[in-house]
Amino acid sequence: MLYNVLLIILIVVSVAMIVLILMQQGKGADAGAAFGSGASGTVFGSQGSANFLSRTTGILATVFFLVALALAFLASGRTIESGSIMGGAATSAPAAAVETAPAVPVSDVPPAPAVEKASSSEVPAAPMEKTPADAEKPVQEQK
Repeated sequence: MLYNVLLIILIVVSVAMIVLILMQQGKGADAGAAFGSGASGTVFGSQGSANFLSRTTGILATVFFLVALALAFLASGRTIESGSIMGGAATSAPAAAVETAPAVPVSDVPPAPAVEKASSSEVPAAPMEKTPADAEKPVQEQK
């Protein structure tokens, strides 16, 4: 019961935090108000809503973390019935005759053509590349 109550509180606090964060103005909004484009008389007073919204967001964030920690503590004490999948299968009704898979897979895709030997190909073989060890060997001059 306590777990469900804390879960509801966590959801309400998180929605309230989202709303309060979206209501706050950015840092650039203060520069516009200094040149006369902003309204100085607002619902929250002449100083604006910064103090009220900031403090309320901080309080809600603290409550959010405390409730989340309490939920984690309560959830750690819960035990989940452990068992294996095979144990549940053994108690169920025995399976009927097991069907075997067909020897040839049924597919709409045709099989790939057989690869021919490389010797019958008309394409010449690629030259062998020199390895770094071969590059370091000195070349002898012919006289």
